Amino acid sequence: MTIFGDLERLIAEDLYPYRWPITIAFVLAIAAAAVFAYRMGWHMIAWRHKLATGVIAAVLLAVAIPAGDYLLSPLWERSHLEEESPLVMASDDMSGSDSATPTAEPQPSPAATDEPTPPFEPRVTHSGEFSGADDFHFGRGKALLIETEPGVYTLRFEEFSVRNGPDLFVYLSTNPNGYSEDAVLLGELKGTDGAFNYDVPPGTDVSRFKSAVVWCKSFAVLFATATLA
Repeated sequence: MTIFGDLERLIAEDLYPYRWPITIAFVLAIAAAAVFAYRMGWHMIAWRHKLATGVIAAVLLAVAIPAGDYLLSPLWERSHLEEESPLVMASDDMSGSDSATPTAEPQPSPAATDEPTPPFEPRVTHSGEFSGADDFHFGRGKALLIETEPGVYTLRFEEFSVRNGPDLFVYLSTNPNGYSEDAVLLGELKGTDGAFNYDVPPGTDVSRFKSAVVWCKSFAVLFATATLA
């Protein structure tokens, strides 16, 4: 499948900036080919061999339609999701507990001198701004690494938008500029736009990871990166 990734990178990085002149040249080439075929009388040959022409066309369509639906249709599809931030949920929980009916607390004994441990409050430990891999693979928004409990982390996307594609997944990477072989998979991309959360696997040493990435797993193509600092 890497050949598709190499082809996709060629199109996205080298050809996409020149998409309009290429499109015009492609349309003109098709028109010229159609005129040439008509003058050569090839349409009459196809008409005389209708059965063979129909079989060839059916085979081509049977291959092209599923492949095009998988490879190309995501580029025009968008999805939106809004999930609440763990910071907001924690604030709501604390507000709810503060509004509860107070109860009498036991008075400390004169010998008790230890100060009570303040409750843990979720906090952003790392953050970064998304950027696309190239002009075609655009990406924007914020990546927030939030410690929701001591040693428990959530990766959050906010104000996020990215070019859609097939088989997109979210990773934490040790490479500050993109995907790495030892990246940790967090899950399938939940949406092309919006704000959503990913639980980091328990026990993960988040200090090792330098970026959040959106990566096409099947074709090994980078779509977007947010360097975390």
